[in-house]
Amino acid sequence: MINTQFEQHGFFHVKGFYNETELSQVREVVNCFHHHWIADNKTFYQTKAVNSAYLTANTYLDEAQRLVLFKFIASHKLMAQVDSILDSAAFMNTQLFFNPVNPEQENYWHRDMQYHLSLLEQQAALSGPEVIHCRVALEDEPGIELVPGSHRRWDTKAELATRLSEQGYSSSDDLATGHVIEMQAGDLLIFSANMIHRGLYGKDRLALDILFCEPQPHVLHFVQDICLPSAKMLSRLEDDSAFAVTLAHQE
Repeated sequence: MINTQFEQHGFFHVKGFYNETELSQVREVVNCFHHHWIADNKTFYQTKAVNSAYLTANTYLDEAQRLVLFKFIASHKLMAQVDSILDSAAFMNTQLFFNPVNPEQENYWHRDMQYHLSLLEQQAALSGPEVIHCRVALEDEPGIELVPGSHRRWDTKAELATRLSEQGYSSSDDLATGHVIEMQAGDLLIFSANMIHRGLYGKDRLALDILFCEPQPHVLHFVQDICLPSAKMLSRLEDDSAFAVTLAHQE
């Protein structure tokens, strides 16, 4: 069912996937990371930032805190969802999404791949490999807006002009094809990084994204070694398969 819905629409939303007990420990670690990241990126945070990355690195967290995140990522319950979509899932990265400091800052439609691929390469990427976001809402938030099915098809003329802010369009303009998914704390949203989407700002937005991909070298080269668990940490995880796949391709 999950695989069928994802293949057709490019996303799968599970309401109340995590309870408050499961969220509280990881939220504490995420807030610690966020506090240190803001202090280290003051200008960027104050002017335009809406997300950060590499939460599992040892830059801002100690080993015990990193282990909390690794256990959260490598839980049986999350990996069961991931494995229903990807035949061989590889861990790729973590990101944290939050509100911009400036309440007037506008969101923007995009495909993740547009920041490193040409238009022709973007079109080719729609046939794979797949990269997925597993978004966990740590607080109630307006959610995300997606264009269902756009993970398997190219943009319409209006979608492309909007996404690229061309022909008088802005990347923050509404799209008739957009579908809003409001998220409550504990919700899990799995969606394709290749699809057209935009975050919705407001409330106490704080979402942890865990990215997985099919193990292709040109995708896995984005992985940072410092974000991976040690052998000792691996032994303490419920399901280390996604980390094991990534580590095997790093050697």
